[in-house]
Amino acid sequence: MKIEVLVAALEKNPEELAKKMNIRTDCLIVNQCDRNGFDEFSRNGHTVRVLSMTDRGVGISRNAAIDNSKGDILLFSDQDIVYNDDYESVIEEEFNLNPGADMLVFNIGIDESRKTFENTDRNRVHFFNSGRYGAVSFAIKKDALIKSGIKFSLLFGGGAKYSAGEDSLFIFELLKKGVKIYKAIGYLGKEDSSESTWFKGYNEKYFFDRGVLYAFLYGIMAKPFAIRFLKAHSNTLLSEMSFNEAYRIMKSGIRQGRIEKERVS
Repeated sequence: MKIEVLVAALEKNPEELAKKMNIRTDCLIVNQCDRNGFDEFSRNGHTVRVLSMTDRGVGISRNAAIDNSKGDILLFSDQDIVYNDDYESVIEEEFNLNPGADMLVFNIGIDESRKTFENTDRNRVHFFNSGRYGAVSFAIKKDALIKSGIKFSLLFGGGAKYSAGEDSLFIFELLKKGVKIYKAIGYLGKEDSSESTWFKGYNEKYFFDRGVLYAFLYGIMAKPFAIRFLKAHSNTLLSEMSFNEAYRIMKSGIRQGRIEKERVS
């Protein structure tokens, strides 16, 4: 199996970025910058291709990466991820252990203040627990992805109208299409939190945008899931405002999300 890392980057020097990320497989960097073009270079015996574009938005970046990918296994990534030396063999081993999986979600070292999961088993991912996984944990067989027809939302994510959630919608839609998703216990690398381009703290926009996302994910159950979310992560989320205030803002976001959902349906 040929593994290809698909990197969403913003105004980066591609060769420096590939070195910093410790890329050791084929890779496609979609670099949103001030020009349009295509380049490639070699690193560690592998090909790193670079698609430069002036368009902005993480959804646009990831969809362009999918459209131009060449690997058998596609590993979504961001410019703030630093991979372990053995990430390729970890991915291969986990897929060999679970040959029926179309997609695996891996462990990535994340700052404790934003950590939402740690896989300790290889159980199947379901709707009720799919929202905790970020795109940088996703490794998917390209054939299964193309067959599903699913792409990333352009309404959510860095550079979009709502700051995050494109990864949750992506995995949710894949599950609806019957894509078989499982957890993997291997660690691929860690996040360099100093490189984050969207996370600005648990402020009003964070909770409003989360409410919009929940309207898309959970429909009429959005409010109960919002309460569950706030209670489950209160120690982390509620350092800047009270539970009642955060819930009020999320409800406002849910109302806006229902309007947005009608527009795109």
